[in-house]
Amino acid sequence: MTKIGAQFPTVSLILPYQHSKASEAINSYEESGREAYEWQLNVLEPMMAYDKETGLWIHMKYGYSIPRQNGKNEVVAIREFEGLKKGENIIHTAHRTTTSKAAFNRLLKIMEESGLEEKVHFKKNQAIGQERIDLFDGGEINFRTRSSLGGLGESFDLLVVDEAQEYTDDQESALKYTIAASENPQTIYCGTPPTPHSSGTVFTGLREQALSGRSQDVGWAEWSIPEQSDVRDCELWYQTNPSLGLRITERSIRSEIGDDEIDFNIQRLGLWLKYNQKSAITENEWAELKVTQLPELEGKLFVGIKYGHDGNNVAMSIAVKTKDKKIFVESIDCRSIREGNLWILSFLRSSDIGEVVVDGANGQIVLTEQIKELNKKLKIGQKIKLPTLPTVREIIVANSKFEQELYQQNIQHKDQPSLTTIVTNADKRNIGSSGGFGYRSQVEEHDVALMDSVILAHWACTNSKPVKKQTISY
Repeated sequence: MTKIGAQFPTVSLILPYQHSKASEAINSYEESGREAYEWQLNVLEPMMAYDKETGLWIHMKYGYSIPRQNGKNEVVAIREFEGLKKGENIIHTAHRTTTSKAAFNRLLKIMEESGLEEKVHFKKNQAIGQERIDLFDGGEINFRTRSSLGGLGESFDLLVVDEAQEYTDDQESALKYTIAASENPQTIYCGTPPTPHSSGTVFTGLREQALSGRSQDVGWAEWSIPEQSDVRDCELWYQTNPSLGLRITERSIRSEIGDDEIDFNIQRLGLWLKYNQKSAITENEWAELKVTQLPELEGKLFVGIKYGHDGNNVAMSIAVKTKDKKIFVESIDCRSIREGNLWILSFLRSSDIGEVVVDGANGQIVLTEQIKELNKKLKIGQKIKLPTLPTVREIIVANSKFEQELYQQNIQHKDQPSLTTIVTNADKRNIGSSGGFGYRSQVEEHDVALMDSVILAHWACTNSKPVKKQTISY
């Protein structure tokens, strides 16, 4: 007996249902001479589940993620073929023109091999970018490449989001209202887990909402592994590839293994990375600010100190102006609060400081008092300047200013590994009630306090004014 991949999803969340149109759809599909796999039926069953009393779909949104070349697009074709026969108006969207064209050709071939004839049962338009099929006495389907304006002004019953890992927020804003007027709308999302280079965020958000139970009328299924694993573990291949042994071979998968094991984990084992999914600041944006040599600096150092929200760590960074009117930033350290503040006081005492900004209610008052006590023992010229304790409004301004200066490339850094990792794996979080934002780490074990300390130092540096030279005239 031939070994085949797992026919049921490794992870799924579906709403209770009693009736489904999946069997009817499979029967129509198999009139083409094809035979649906068991796993495809297992995806279609909840996708096409409906309430018998109202006739409405149980899942208004249904997403599924499967590693490449398993036949996930065949599932969509089955759903679309049945939708056409039931009179639905459908729009199939894709990230690439070639993908959209391939979806058109796939459905067209199924229809033709099912015995339907052009000019007798349907008509088609094959113009690139405007592919369309109209089934006489049935529905119609349009195939489009997505844009931020695509679909505006049109109305559909079924929206298919192919290559969903590339589906962006602005594209969703343009397309989600196209099915609002339907009496029984449905959106199908199909794709693979996003890579660090994927531009979409909607697919990830849909998955998080579905699996956390925070959304209504949403279903989800995926074949995946929970964490990065051994790419040569053959059992994982079968766990995550339902068509292995049916249309994919062990030999073909083995040939895909290369140096990039993370990519294999994503594309072949269905791994959903827990970081770098559209970080608020991308790797490229941060890399463009890197300098290989320390720039020529001028003026005093501005220090940012952040006590972490969890009360475990405290981070310190500096910012200083450069001769070419930019601001150079660098992290000094991030240590456990248990080590005390002696290392901070030592740095402040030995450096030429313009201003110190300290944030974090769990540490800023203690540090301020320690500076006051130390200053009592120091001569006037040696005293440490008392820190600024920013308000929430000032923190919001600091984060916004950092973002603006970053995009204008007025910031420089030397690519410290710890700082780069945190900055390029950070999400925005809401602060206050007026649209302000801060940052949070996408990686649980990383403390965003290091990034926050850089932002505080940068804010202090941008607010500083050059010292005017005193002139005496007679």
